[in-house]
Amino acid sequence: MRELPLLSLAALRQLETLAEEAGLDLMQRAARATADWVIKHYPAGCRILVAAGPGNNGGDALFAALLLMHEGFSVDVLVPATPSSTATRDALQKIRAEGGIPLIRLADAYPPPALIIDGLFGIGLARQFDDDWAALIHQLNHLGAPILSLDCPSGLDAWTGMPLNAAIHARHTLTFLCHKPGLFFAAGADLAGQVALAALDCPAHLLPQADGLINLTDASALARPRDSHKGRFGTVAVIGGSRGMLGAALLAGRAALAGGAGKVLLLTLDDRLPVDPAWPELMIQTTSQTNALPAADVLAIGPGLGQSEAARQMLMQALDSTLPLVLDADALNLLAAHPSLQAKLNTRQAASILTPHPTEAARLLQQETRAVQSDRLAALNELTRRYHCAVVLKGAGSLIGQAGKHYRLNTGGGPALAVAGQGDVLTGLIAAMLAQGLSAIDAASLAVKIHGMAGDAYEQEQGGPIGLTASETTHRCSGLLNRMLASTP
Repeated sequence: MRELPLLSLAALRQLETLAEEAGLDLMQRAARATADWVIKHYPAGCRILVAAGPGNNGGDALFAALLLMHEGFSVDVLVPATPSSTATRDALQKIRAEGGIPLIRLADAYPPPALIIDGLFGIGLARQFDDDWAALIHQLNHLGAPILSLDCPSGLDAWTGMPLNAAIHARHTLTFLCHKPGLFFAAGADLAGQVALAALDCPAHLLPQADGLINLTDASALARPRDSHKGRFGTVAVIGGSRGMLGAALLAGRAALAGGAGKVLLLTLDDRLPVDPAWPELMIQTTSQTNALPAADVLAIGPGLGQSEAARQMLMQALDSTLPLVLDADALNLLAAHPSLQAKLNTRQAASILTPHPTEAARLLQQETRAVQSDRLAALNELTRRYHCAVVLKGAGSLIGQAGKHYRLNTGGGPALAVAGQGDVLTGLIAAMLAQGLSAIDAASLAVKIHGMAGDAYEQEQGGPIGLTASETTHRCSGLLNRMLASTP
């Protein structure tokens, strides 16, 4: 499996320094990558506005403008401030030498170009914009032309995904050297648009230690011999389904079957459903029949569990067990509310996986939801540290982490999955992967990837995100897993 590293800002700056010392002209390479992207997507002769800032991001943009001029594009160059870097000044001089007349500002009636290239500010910006810069960003956003941002949209924090007081709203972002996590989550998921990576042919031996990886987990670990039986693929027990919330437990159980578990048991707090007519393969018991945990290889607790005393007792038993455990929904809410449950979790030896959405994560961390969303990486790291578990922090750009391992960023999935029951499906998928022998972080990563792929496939087929149900997602996941497995070398 190939890897796409995610570097911290400090590590990326180190890489830039090492590349410079090795004689690599990253600015020229970035300019060439930008020009190649434009040539691929736009016909020669069309008018392009290149907005260049004073720093190296502006240099990337100006050298790209030169290349595009040579390719026959009609290029307007906007340079609102005096360049502060030597390379950017050099690029501006070369544009003037070739007859270019840079603009200092755009007229109010400036006609929309075919494309705007945003090279105003790059990944190092940390200060709020003054009124003039904010007004320019607003003007560019409202010209009615698609925007290609270089490295990251100007005004966006490329690691938290949070904008400053103004930010470019790009249709595309061409990011350099490595992916930046903030392009895929929080506000960055919308501001960055479609993200492409130009690695700039930087030699692998120059790369510093990565903090994280793009989630490229494959399904090779799920390969099955012809001489197989259901016992080889584990038994999952789903615990939940209190009165009025049986559907959540059913969704999790069905997803565990769809994800490849050999057998799936449901232990429900509501005793009104002896069988699932749609998926009769599910074996259903109720807490009125037994207070003991079912015989299983993996436990998943939380879908439709509720927060009653009976629910708390079931969670306590699950935490006391020696089985791998997936906790979701009300299991997380109970955990957040009861320090005694947290203490049990912290002493578990078996694999444990928490799957909070941002509000559940906020409860677990005793924060506001906006604090979690303002720095999702920090929230992930704190959850793994505090609870000694693998964690899936759900949302746009879902994050998967475990102490001592690279975090993983899932770039797939989108608004099609923003509907009730999808978290239950993901819980069942993770449990199925654990039952088939995957480690906690690999089980979570593969399940998150497949779940996101199901949402993406629906949007592509339907032309939009509206209408995907959790039940339909479950049916899609088996096919996606099999196709992924078939394509594995």
